[in-house]
Amino acid sequence: MNKIILAGAAAALFLTAQAALAEGPAPVCLSTRNIANTSPSPDGTAITFRMTDGSVWRNDLRGRCPDLRWNGFSWATSDPMERICENEQTLTVIRSAEVCALGKFTQLQPAGQHNFASGER
Repeated sequence: MNKIILAGAAAALFLTAQAALAEGPAPVCLSTRNIANTSPSPDGTAITFRMTDGSVWRNDLRGRCPDLRWNGFSWATSDPMERICENEQTLTVIRSAEVCALGKFTQLQPAGQHNFASGER
């Protein structure tokens, strides 16, 4: 009887661990309050986010968004923490109303490191 209970507990633990691995890591999210500035790539495929803590992140958009370069953008988030998360938000180009979807975030520079050669402080 104890062997059956022990085997059942082991199976439940194994299935729980597999479910956690299947979900994968949590998406990368940036606080909108901590974004110092953004700059779109010239070809409209990515946006670079410079954060107030000195970190720099690039988001590779899920499609080309060429109007970003000229017109700026806005987004609305329903997140109560006011975050934007990879693969979850869209943004709208202000003048053309082109809708662009955020893709994966990649950290280009960790927090606390500033690029003084580019004039940043």
